[in-house]
Parts: sequence; structure tokens; C-alpha cells
Amino acid sequence: MKTKIIAGLAIYAVIFFGGGLYVLHLIGSTTSRLDNLIMLHQVEILREHYLIQIRRVQTDLAVRDTRFQRGFDAMVSHVLAMERFIETCFDCHHTPQVETRLTALQDHTRTYEEAISRVMTVRANESRLAFEKDSAFQIGERLTDEVSEMIALTGARLEASTQKALATIRTTTLVLLVLLALGPVVSIALGFILVRGITRPLGVLLESTRRVTAGDLEHRVRGLTYEFGELGDAFNAMARSIKEQMTERQRAEQMAMLGRLSAGLAHEIKNPLAGIKLAMEVMAGEESLSEENREIAHKVRAEVGRVEVLMKSFLTFARPPRPQPAEVDVRAMIDSCLSLYSRSPRLAPDAPNGIRLVRDLWDVPTVTADPAQLEQVLVNLILNAFEAMPAGGTLTVRASSAGGGSAVTIEVRDTGKGIAPENLGKIFEPFFTTKPKGTGLGLAISKQLIDQQGGDLTAESEAGDGTVFRISLPAASPGSGSPA
Repeated sequence: MKTKIIAGLAIYAVIFFGGGLYVLHLIGSTTSRLDNLIMLHQVEILREHYLIQIRRVQTDLAVRDTRFQRGFDAMVSHVLAMERFIETCFDCHHTPQVETRLTALQDHTRTYEEAISRVMTVRANESRLAFEKDSAFQIGERLTDEVSEMIALTGARLEASTQKALATIRTTTLVLLVLLALGPVVSIALGFILVRGITRPLGVLLESTRRVTAGDLEHRVRGLTYEFGELGDAFNAMARSIKEQMTERQRAEQMAMLGRLSAGLAHEIKNPLAGIKLAMEVMAGEESLSEENREIAHKVRAEVGRVEVLMKSFLTFARPPRPQPAEVDVRAMIDSCLSLYSRSPRLAPDAPNGIRLVRDLWDVPTVTADPAQLEQVLVNLILNAFEAMPAGGTLTVRASSAGGGSAVTIEVRDTGKGIAPENLGKIFEPFFTTKPKGTGLGLAISKQLIDQQGGDLTAESEAGDGTVFRISLPAASPGSGSPA
């Protein structure tokens, strides 16, 4: 949209800037033509005055020696005025062709003046006086014709220049009128386009905001382009994020409700289960009880024990115990957890379903955590790794520093069948399990306990390539170590 606005304003500026330059050019051209017209008018007036003076001299010559003749001084003044006018013609700038013609006209004028001078000086010889008078008159007539021709030529040029100047003035007027008419029209059209280009997307975004505010989280902004398209994409991302957060919140509320129900249910079932278990122990100890009934009593007692374990898991998930933080030596804790399985027959690599144990423990800083809860998580992860390799494999436990010694990472890796990608994101959800008889609370509780320590528990897996669980905990003191 920004590009369109800039392009529109640029076109608007170019049109009126170009029109303004063209008007200035026309004004300059018209002014030049008008100056030329003024000069031509001055030339025409000058030549007409010159012609008038020639005709005055011709009149003086024609009425000489009659009762209408003028005085000698008047005739001389007319001849001198005629000479001044022809000399004034050279004050203007002319083309070489006109300059040549004016020079010839000046020479002709001087010849005429000389002829007049002879007429005025001859006295005794009447025949010669008549000849000189007739000769001077003929020269004056030719001079009159020549000046009249020049005046006619100047008038024609003056008419043509006047028409051109008037045409230029009309063109300038028309351009100014067009610019004055186009200004408001183009401004309104450009404003309408820009306002529509802004208000329509804003209207779409406003309507989308109202629909999302009303609870329609499935609504998406579509059909917008340019910067508004990016804003629409951001709005859609926001709507998706709100929907995901609402979903997570609903799930959290459901889990909280489930936790409260589980805690109440476990509390109500706990005492009856204890009574049933005790009754089965007493019944199993009766000497008069048959072996078959005694076996049934032991099975009931075992099942009651399983239910007690399940109720304990429910209570732990619903109301996890508050951590008691202390400085924990990670390497020592891992060794302690692995020692529980040191006598397991499966830790024999040569056995058919044997497991090879790999320790990769660096000299890492201590961490601040609840020792009992951290041990519970490690034991659970190691037990899951054993169960993930029923046909044997390799169990790798690694401890290393991270973040320049500001954190400690513990990895428990198996080479089992791995977890399917569609299930990897669900393994920390309560009641989700891939085991035939699992409760689905072990990893959820482990995740909850690690979160309480200010750490993080993640998992990576590929089908057929095993699984790695990674615990990240903040170090109690900075430092990096070397492998031990």
C-alpha cells in the first residue's frame, strides 16, 4: 500500500509540475512574441512616419512655384525629418537581409535629398529647373513605393506574429484551465483511491477483530495485500495463538479438576483399601483356610497393593510434594541410581536380552534440587529404558555441563524401538502410555517434578532408533568439567 501511495503522489506531482513547467514555457514564449509584436509595431509606426515625411516632401515639391507653396524653411525641415527617420531605422536589430535593404533605402533617400537640393538651388534656367523638379518627383515616387512595400511586408509579418501570439495565449489559457479543472478532480480521485485502499482493509481487520472478540477463534483474515496482508497474517497468527492458549487453558482447568477429583477419590478409597488389605492378611493367616482360598486371599491382597500404588500416583500428580532444595552431586546420584540395577541379570551384555551400560559422566557442577524427587525421576527414566529394550541393547547415561557451566544436562538414552512421531508430543500428558499395563502417570509426574526444580525435561526419539530423555537443571555454582 505504501508503494501505491508513493506512486500516486509521484504521478500527481509529475502531472502538475510538468504542467507548470509547460505553462511557464508558454508564458515565456508569449512574452517573447509580444515583445516582438511591440517592436514590429514600433517599426511599422516608424516607417509610416517616414512615409508621411516623404509624402510631405513630395507635396512640397508638387506645389512649388504655385500660390500654395510652403516656405523654404518648412521644406528643409521636412527633408531633415525624413533623414532622421531613416537613420532611426538602423537603431533596431535586423537580419542581414533587412539590413541590406535598409542601406539601399538610405542611399535612395540621400539621392532623393540631393535631387531636392538641386531643385531648391536652381534659379536661372527654367527648363533645367523643370527637369530637376520632375526627376526629384519621380525619385520620390519610387521611394514612396519602396517604403509602402516595406510597410506592407511589415504589416503582414505583424499580422502573422499577432495570430501566433494569440494562439499561444489561447493555448496557455486552455492549459491553465485544464490544470485548474484537473487539480480538484485528480485530488478527489487520488484521495478516494487512497482512502478506499486504507479504509477497506481497516474495515476487514475491524470486522475480524469483532468476530474474534465475540469468540469466533476460527475466523481468519483473507484477501488483503501489501502491508495490510502482513498485518492480516499477524492477526491470523494471533488468532491461532489465542485458540491454542484457550485450548491449553481448558486442558489445564480439566487437569486441575481431575487432580482435585483424583485427590478426593484417592482419599475416600484409601481407608477402605487398607481395611480390605488387612482383612485379606488376617484371612490368609487362618490355619483352617484351604490352600485354594489362601491363594485367592493373596491375589486380592496383591491387587489391593496395585490399587494403593495407583492411588499414590494419583495423589502425587494431583498434589505433588513441595520440593526441599539442596545441593546435589549429580554424578553421585546417578551412581546411586544405577547401583539399584547393578545385580540385575539383564546387565550382562552376553545374555540373550542383555543390556550394555555406558556411563559418560563428566565432572559437572552441583545442582540445586530436591534429592528425593530427582532420584525418583532418574529411577523412573532408567526403568523405562530397561522396559524399552526387551530384546537387549545399550543404555547410556551421560552428565555434562551446558551454557558455559551455568547448567547441567543429564541424558538417559536407550536403543529400543523408539516412539512414533505422532506420540512423541503426548508422552508427558497424564494417562498417556505405550505400555500394556501402564498408568500413564510416570512421565507426567517426572515432568512435573523437574519443572518444580526450575529445570526442564524433554524427549527425542525416532521410530526404530531409540529414545533419549534429557534433564536440564541450573547449576548451583559455575564450572565445567572433564570426563571421569
